[in-house]
Amino acid sequence: MKHFTILTCVLFALIACERKEAPTQPAVPPPAPAKAPDGESRRSAPPASYADTVERVGPGVVTIRAARRTRAPRQHPFFNDPALRDFFGGAQSRRPSVQMGLGSGVIVQSNGTILTNHHVIDGAEAIQVELKNNRLYEAKLIGSDPPSDLAVLKIDAKDLAALTLGDSDRVRVGDIALAIGNPLGIGQTVTAGIISAKGRATGLSDGSFEDFLQTDAPINQGNSGGALINTDGELVGINSQILSTSGGSIGIGFAIPSNMARTVMDQLLSTGKVRRGQLGVAIQPVTADQATDLGLKEPRGVVVVSVGPNSPAARAGLRPNDVIVDFQGQPVTDGNSLRNHVASTPPGTAVKLAILRNRQEQEIEVTLGEYEPAKRAG
Repeated sequence: MKHFTILTCVLFALIACERKEAPTQPAVPPPAPAKAPDGESRRSAPPASYADTVERVGPGVVTIRAARRTRAPRQHPFFNDPALRDFFGGAQSRRPSVQMGLGSGVIVQSNGTILTNHHVIDGAEAIQVELKNNRLYEAKLIGSDPPSDLAVLKIDAKDLAALTLGDSDRVRVGDIALAIGNPLGIGQTVTAGIISAKGRATGLSDGSFEDFLQTDAPINQGNSGGALINTDGELVGINSQILSTSGGSIGIGFAIPSNMARTVMDQLLSTGKVRRGQLGVAIQPVTADQATDLGLKEPRGVVVVSVGPNSPAARAGLRPNDVIVDFQGQPVTDGNSLRNHVASTPPGTAVKLAILRNRQEQEIEVTLGEYEPAKRAG
């Protein structure tokens, strides 16, 4: 029995040693994360909600009510005859009525400075601004600029929630965009979409200075003057127009880019008006057929059709059939971009144009004049 016990102990000891010396299997490493293809950057997934951004910037978007007096239709001379007046249903009042216009605006300075569209307040005799918290203020018109469809208002308030103006030049087609305003008077509303295009011109504004951001974020009547923001909550545009066959949103809306709005606002605040440069030429786009004849590899620039007498262009020596391909180091892609480049440059500034003349490129310096808006008839 004693020998059996010793033998059993030795056997268990040998088994334990064998287990201890048995090589352990290496742990299987977790699979390495898949690498992005060469040249493709990793992007973080979009947030599940923009509620925090909207909560932060929402108080900076306001409702604007503009009161306009409208004249009643002129009374027909027959209504001076009592008998005929009774026959046609009695006397008609000729007193003017008050029409209320509705739009939106954006607080851009905490001291009560507000940006909106010119067409929202055009012809208004009284303007009221309603904040998101329902507080109502009488507004003063600081200045208005029909060519850009922008206006600056001021209310007697301080420490307001103001939106930060972003850099609209950095906006890219495909970026997420949120539109905030008061469509059809139902109250502050947020819609989402993307930037569909840049540099759009519709021809619907009072003037030729259009450089719209196009968006499919739904915009309706009452959104005019409201905010188009990026996902960081920066103001990148002032909602201004829609194209529609029904009067409602079909996904084609336009916003004035924030950089243009900033330039106009600064001038209205400092002087009450906007001054723009002028070149003094009539232009047309370069077609594919013209490009070959002009010695261009592809259509670019604009052709000078005519030069105004005694204009800055005439004094600098520009001629019809010259092709303007560059303005101050920036390529000229079409007539609208050239007009905007010139208009955003102060009058009296000497600028350099790269032109093609007889298939040879040369540089011309022009001192810009001042654009004078055409006066309305009547």
